Amino acid sequence: MPEQTSTAAKIGNIVVWILQIVLAVQFVMNGYALFTDSFVAKFDDIGFGQWFRYFTGVLEIATAIGLLIPPICGLAALGLAGIMAGAALTELTLVTNGGLDDAKMPLIFMVWALVIAVYRREQIFGVFKLVRK
Repeated sequence: MPEQTSTAAKIGNIVVWILQIVLAVQFVMNGYALFTDSFVAKFDDIGFGQWFRYFTGVLEIATAIGLLIPPICGLAALGLAGIMAGAALTELTLVTNGGLDDAKMPLIFMVWALVIAVYRREQIFGVFKLVRK
């Protein structure tokens, strides 16, 4: 017999999918922006080299795409939260004119991604179960 899903659970699922889609669009755009010249100076200031700008862009686009793939969307959200935690720490510690104001957006995106990861925890556990086998 198929499991009954409550109306609240269905609405919650729809809301989280909307959050995932909006976040995915945002991070495709953010990732693409990292391939333009507008972030060269910031990544020079960070001091890891321009390869890190491209690497970050690829990671942001990859996690954005992952947010749209049901079996891995939770894991992608966790990855994006990690990327944003790193971005916030970078703004607070490595960027010359950075600070809490510059760290706010990465922190907001980190919390947003963590909300998705918590809601999609069953998908995360499912991936880990597959890896164990």
